Amino acid sequence: MFVLGAMLVALVAFQPTESFAQKKGKWVTLFDGKSFDNWKRWKGGEINKWAIEDGAMVLTEKGGGDLLTVNQYGDFELELEWKISEGGNSGVMYHVQEGEKYCCPYATGPEVQVLDDVKHPDSFAGKDGNHKSGSLYDMIPPNDLKVVKPAGEWNKMRIVVNDGKAQHYLNGKKVVEYSTTGPEWNALVANSKFKTWNGFGAFDKGHIALQDHGDKVWYRNIRIREL
Repeated sequence: MFVLGAMLVALVAFQPTESFAQKKGKWVTLFDGKSFDNWKRWKGGEINKWAIEDGAMVLTEKGGGDLLTVNQYGDFELELEWKISEGGNSGVMYHVQEGEKYCCPYATGPEVQVLDDVKHPDSFAGKDGNHKSGSLYDMIPPNDLKVVKPAGEWNKMRIVVNDGKAQHYLNGKKVVEYSTTGPEWNALVANSKFKTWNGFGAFDKGHIALQDHGDKVWYRNIRIREL
């Protein structure tokens, strides 16, 4: 009976879970719908052309610049909701560096694509859908192209980065998973537009960034916990 009980405990212990997030820390609100206190503009300056409307931060027009978290994160679990305008483009990046030699957040930070998959031209570029919403931009397409909601509707995004692995979730479904270091990662970079970009995806800690791609985009209910 003892042996059987031990076997059952072992089976339960090794059941697969939807995420490899472990040792979960306390959730921290990055955007409370009222202020930009946890955010700054890429390479400084006053936050403008980003506004707060109905509990969401919104890029109202081109020129607001990318927004970065004040703090930096290594292993983390990030949750947020996004809504894109018709024909719009944006993205969420992580492990972003802010050094003078880097032009922009996407020079170092891998990007989870935010897009109007129906009308934005970039949706039809790339390989096998690796420019579509939820993709690891220009590297891995989402495994389900129908899970994204159309322009003007809210989508839920979840990003888990932990122990050299990453997962993207879109509206509750895991759509991308990959290694963030080692031979697998190196091969992904070598087959992408970033292959000659010194420093791209090379850091294990950095800022979270929200992209100004010139199109109206909304973000809300942003929270993170370190793992």
